[in-house]
Amino acid sequence: MTKLPVLALLCSSLLLPLAAHAGDGCDGLPNWQQLKQALANARKDANGGFNLDMCGTVVATDGTVCAVAHTGAKVGDQWLGSRVISAQKANTANAFSLPGLALSTANLYSATQPGGSLFGLQFSNPVDTQVAYAGSAADFGTAKDPLVGARIGGVNVFGGGLALYDAKGTRVGALGVSGDSSCADHNIAWKTRHALALDYVPAGVSPAKDDNIVYLDKAEQANGFKHPMCGGTEDKVTLPPVRKR
Repeated sequence: MTKLPVLALLCSSLLLPLAAHAGDGCDGLPNWQQLKQALANARKDANGGFNLDMCGTVVATDGTVCAVAHTGAKVGDQWLGSRVISAQKANTANAFSLPGLALSTANLYSATQPGGSLFGLQFSNPVDTQVAYAGSAADFGTAKDPLVGARIGGVNVFGGGLALYDAKGTRVGALGVSGDSSCADHNIAWKTRHALALDYVPAGVSPAKDDNIVYLDKAEQANGFKHPMCGGTEDKVTLPPVRKR
């Protein structure tokens, strides 16, 4: 009977170095205030969707959540489900981008449909629900968001997730945005990343060789790395080009 507390103490002590190390990869990435400001400014632009408040998440290269923010004054001002989706999008863009090739979540849509070359990818790395729904909802989207310092996992295959690259071209993490149509999410994420100066994208699958959304023509079969239209004017929005090293 006396061994159980000792075993529990040993297990908890082994976890301490991991917990202490979890946030190290967030150094140099946007903090909560920087993310919130850039996201709010991007959301105020015309993005072709429903003009809704947004959630945004930044993760480090190991998938650790570094910051979660929303543009509304309180939790209920944006879709509650968008918080986890934004983190899932950030995790996806980070998990499937490399130092030499960026894939946005929008790029993954067609390939993950039935018959596509990546069908099933969206089921490969499930969200950790204990992480996703931990803590008080009052802290969601604040500097005290319970996701910060944890790894949520998850794979999302529609617009709103982008890898982050610094001025040296180094992949430093990813950004996920959710709260509007998936096409508007992509536009807002793109503008947010640009405002944070973390869009030195090395290469991608779009015609411009970056990770921008590539719209699927209505008469065209789903293939490659394309994304369907969302019904608004999202495809008419002019996005800034990615930065060059």
